[in-house]
Amino acid sequence: MTTIPGASMHSSAAAQPQLSRADGSPIRAVVVDDEESLTDLLSMALRYEGWDVKLAGDGQKALSVIREFRPDVIVLDVMLPDIDGLQVLTRLRADGNQTPILFLTAKDALDDRIAGLTVGGDDYVTKPFSLEELVARLRGLIRRSGATVQEAADSYLVVGDLELDEDSYEVRRAGELIELTATEFELLRYLMRNPRRVLSKMQILDRVWSYDFGGKSSVVEIYISYLRKKIDAGHPAMIHTVRGVGYVLKPAR
Repeated sequence: MTTIPGASMHSSAAAQPQLSRADGSPIRAVVVDDEESLTDLLSMALRYEGWDVKLAGDGQKALSVIREFRPDVIVLDVMLPDIDGLQVLTRLRADGNQTPILFLTAKDALDDRIAGLTVGGDDYVTKPFSLEELVARLRGLIRRSGATVQEAADSYLVVGDLELDEDSYEVRRAGELIELTATEFELLRYLMRNPRRVLSKMQILDRVWSYDFGGKSSVVEIYISYLRKKIDAGHPAMIHTVRGVGYVLKPAR
């Protein structure tokens, strides 16, 4: 299982949180899952975003923590050891709690997704998942909730003639639309959030690939190659290899 050492996280992205509450205090998130290694990993990733995070390992504890902590967003596993995530959500909504909820589960059947959204869930991610994608989805839920949170950073990234819109998932180079897979998009977003900064293969693995990825750095080389063919094709190169260190994206000269 790939872990995210605190040192590599703090050296691989901007330290300022992208979102905050309207009063300037940190976003509050509750993560509910009975797999301790997963909750620890998610907690680390969200705290790195500057958020205040509470954890719960079962449904009853989750209800208690949520009612006391009053979070801005909740990550809720469907399968829990006592009451399941659907029951937790049903009870919260019955209490009038409208906090945005992202369901997290190993199940990927359509009826499970429909059940979660029908009882009042806002989004759904299946395991294994990309940490970068999950955090991006949580940001989206928080932005759409609107009332308690303001955005502190632009979701539209520009490096040279390369543009990336985090909300519409569109990428353009010199005005031309470029089609990317989900993984290619996450990789490019990470590079563009760190322009002119050399990122190691391990930093990229930690931030772009799923929490249980095997850790083979060769996958980074493969996806950098894919990305170059789409981003740099017919244009001056923006993605560069720093031998023995990693990769850097910078405006073309």
